[in-house]
Amino acid sequence: MNEIIKDKVKHLPKNSGVYIMENVNGEVIYVGKAVNLKNRVSQYFQENKNHTVKVRAMVSNIADFRYIITKNEYEALALENNLIKRYQPYYNILLKDGKSYPYIKIDMREMFPHFVITRKLKKDGSKYFGPYFAGIRPLDLLETINLAYPLRTCSGAKLPKRQRPCLNYDLGLCSAPCVGKITQNEYLHYVQKAIDFLKGNDNEVRDILEQKMQRFADLEQFETAINYRDKLQMLDRLGSHTLAFLPNTTDLDVFAYASNGNTACVAVVSVRGGRSVGVECFHVLDALIPEREALSAIMLQYYDTVGIAPKEIVVNFDESDAPELVQLLNVEHKNSEVFGNGEIHLINAQKGDKHQLYLMAQENALLYLDKFVEDERRKEDMTVGAVTNLGKILNLPHRPSRMECYDISNISGVFSVASMVVFVEGEPRKSHYRKFHIKTVVGANDFASMREVITRRFNEVNKEPKDPSFGAVPDLIVVDGGKGQLSNAYEAMRACGYNVPMVGLAKQEEEVFVVGQSQPVIIPRTYTALKLLQRIRDESHRFAITFHKSLRNKVSSVLEDIDGIGPTKRKALYDHFKSIDAISKASVEELCSIKSINQKDARAIFEYFHEK
Repeated sequence: MNEIIKDKVKHLPKNSGVYIMENVNGEVIYVGKAVNLKNRVSQYFQENKNHTVKVRAMVSNIADFRYIITKNEYEALALENNLIKRYQPYYNILLKDGKSYPYIKIDMREMFPHFVITRKLKKDGSKYFGPYFAGIRPLDLLETINLAYPLRTCSGAKLPKRQRPCLNYDLGLCSAPCVGKITQNEYLHYVQKAIDFLKGNDNEVRDILEQKMQRFADLEQFETAINYRDKLQMLDRLGSHTLAFLPNTTDLDVFAYASNGNTACVAVVSVRGGRSVGVECFHVLDALIPEREALSAIMLQYYDTVGIAPKEIVVNFDESDAPELVQLLNVEHKNSEVFGNGEIHLINAQKGDKHQLYLMAQENALLYLDKFVEDERRKEDMTVGAVTNLGKILNLPHRPSRMECYDISNISGVFSVASMVVFVEGEPRKSHYRKFHIKTVVGANDFASMREVITRRFNEVNKEPKDPSFGAVPDLIVVDGGKGQLSNAYEAMRACGYNVPMVGLAKQEEEVFVVGQSQPVIIPRTYTALKLLQRIRDESHRFAITFHKSLRNKVSSVLEDIDGIGPTKRKALYDHFKSIDAISKASVEELCSIKSINQKDARAIFEYFHEK
């Protein structure tokens, strides 16, 4: 904890409010609310707290924080929600892949409405069905509707102008309203039947598909019959989601919370049209946050992503216990892109069908919690645990919390580059990765290249303004190679005035060479400490190779545009000039000095770069 944070924590007020955590680049990484700011925020920085890996990762990234005092919990909850929407903090966001759920949309303002799949909800008077997830594909539903009812599939609110119907009419898949083959009332009758199907009434659709399948089978049009069979099987899968104890008009969500004191999870069971459309589970970053506070923040984020909240939300507390949440849910509901009539209510179901759904959600939350805890334990063994064990095995003065690894990449000395990758607490810190063009070494000399890279890296430590990666001194340096590479890297570092622990990892036998020891340290291959060294070594190699290839491809792609300059001549140019910049600045005479480049080639190369 730096001095700025120490002082701020000491002077935190005990008021309710919102706190905003920032990283070294000033980016907001976490937003939270608290009834007592001093108690809540200080918990993050207490070293004896048994935080999870994710909380420790978040705290390790905090360079500063600020807070806003609010009058009451409602204001705090509303402000927290708005700030999360504004900043999209990494450690707050539930759905980090940015996905949004698909809906089926029907714009009833059209004369002949068509059904489309959308992920954007708008306040345009349309009907929306969804969200769909957990194996229910809206495309399958639309294809089934189209096979059962002759609704148009062409896009656009206005019908296309045609002299005769399209092929879909001949195939019996469209009623051709574009040429007046069906009246508006007849068409809307089919639309209503399709809407009933989306609401859960699939008996008529099933009957229609079975009849058509049989008819095509009798006509020996087996491919078409198989298509209808597949859609019937899809209806069977859909039926397995149907909750027989609920009316097919039931729309609700059920939230359940599970915690073991260190870790907490939330499960959401969604029911639409009497069908369970899926279960989503989320990890709560901080298990110390009271259950209702955690659920409040998650519900608001969840519906901001999902888009439409049902009128009933089942939880395990009474509506009167969370008036600020109910109020804000309804404010968000009315202000959402899709306006919903009626108010949202929280239901604490103690018995009956909704209680059974709550128990289902709770079971899912507990199962997810167990899996999450096991995953976290395994991850901690491979990261934080491996860091601790590595420090003990190598007898380091400090835990190697920050590890840097270096690798050299070139082909016959051409385009020599180096990579620096950084692991913090056993995990990649990709924002701290750095690339190097080798500037002072001619040819394939990996030892000299490593000396250059290490020298340049340590010369950057005290430069202003400080680079967030170069400005930090590592706890351990790993070089890709054996004794020779290690000794060159160590000498370069000592010449810069630093004495950071350094090891080399040889590829063939995975031996760990330590400065000052003649014999390598043999770490059993099953140890997580060795696996950590292998991961950072392999990552540095990957990063260096990727950088090297990008440079070669860049130069190759440029020279390929010049007539007469094939692979052999391109290689000769690379070997001699080392960079595309040097080639572009070369005179015709300098180009001709290369054995395989004649006067015509040199003139073509020179003109390519100077006549653009």
